[in-house]
Amino acid sequence: MKSISGKIFCKLLHLHGWQLQRIRGSHHIYTHPSRSEILTVPVHGNQDLKIGTLSKLLKDAGLTEHDF
Repeated sequence: MKSISGKIFCKLLHLHGWQLQRIRGSHHIYTHPSRSEILTVPVHGNQDLKIGTLSKLLKDAGLTEHDF
């Protein structure tokens, strides 16, 4: 799996209808109008997300690796 940064993942979420609700420190909290999940994305500059974190966020967002 290709790793991406938290900033790029936030842009990907925005393109798929997720909305930024708030920022608490370095964590961006997203919600989607038609889903009940809440996603918390760690954004630490341009540092890549860990593979396990990325796969969990993709699964919870209903996205696949092919979406980016």
